Amino acid sequence: MGAPVRHLRRTAVVVTATALTLALAACSGSTDDDATATPEPGSTESDGTTFPVTIESALGTATIEEKPERVVTLGWGAADIALDLGTVPVGVEADTWGGDADGYQPWFREAVEERDAELPETIAAYPLDIDAVVALEPDLVLAPQSGMEQDVFDQLSELVPVVAYPGEPWQTTLEDQVTIIAQALGVPEQAQPLLDARQEAIDAAAAAHPELAGVQFAYVYASEPGSLSVYLPGDPRVELLTGLGLELAPSVADLEATPGTFAAELGLENADTISDVELLFTWFNDDAEKAATEAQPLFAQIPAFAKGAYVPMLDRQLGMAVSVATPLSVPWALDAYLPLITAGAANV
Repeated sequence: MGAPVRHLRRTAVVVTATALTLALAACSGSTDDDATATPEPGSTESDGTTFPVTIESALGTATIEEKPERVVTLGWGAADIALDLGTVPVGVEADTWGGDADGYQPWFREAVEERDAELPETIAAYPLDIDAVVALEPDLVLAPQSGMEQDVFDQLSELVPVVAYPGEPWQTTLEDQVTIIAQALGVPEQAQPLLDARQEAIDAAAAAHPELAGVQFAYVYASEPGSLSVYLPGDPRVELLTGLGLELAPSVADLEATPGTFAAELGLENADTISDVELLFTWFNDDAEKAATEAQPLFAQIPAFAKGAYVPMLDRQLGMAVSVATPLSVPWALDAYLPLITAGAANV
């Protein structure tokens, strides 16, 4: 999944098409307009119901004077979340990896069309087409789960409030994404119900598949010959699977993440260390990559792969849906994902 690799090297994202593929490898209230308290990155200042709202990010401050009406979303998940919170963006980042021919992620497009709303403009992001963003005359840019660079933030911030990530690029939790966006849109009370609805969908799927409970898994990616990376807690794909009742294999749970990522670089020569994995997950950009990876003897000797307890992901749209793992994408993904998981689990 070209998109899912982006989570593998989140903090090292370079805004080029190649880097996109590799990378897939507090609220405080104020009752005084003159309040000067400085919140922590990602925190907000408002009374929870009115504007202005001030949101701090790792790149700088966004002060939103009134309820936004023309919102542009960049990075992952923001378009879904804004839509679920009642705002149809006027512009969204084009998904050239897991999107349709027009650059829309299918669950997002379906949801916009169900609302009988106008589809937003799609914006080239690698590199970011700043002129296209400005041409839309936005009153807010949302990018809390992105790799936006400081110079881009500074340039856009001269024209429009920009809400970037609170900590490291590409490492904002879904909970924080929803909370930040809800605050920016002036609907903070809608954040928790939206997260609850997502959790209810996952809980219902887990209850419908008790055979998955306790199955020990690993989610890996082998982007180059001899390489093997393992996704760890914090990665949305791992969090979704544990939400469905599976458990990270002890050999994986004990690994230390590469700094700034939710993954550990293991190396295929160490594949024998994950022999306790009962169900192996991975993803590929295409059939050729899948064939090349599976043909490597050290990969083929992983016990879970050898006995067919194996869930390879080739569907890019599904791969992106479980990677962003938003309240909008998760229900859309589960119908297709669960049959793949249960088929692999049948061979455990």
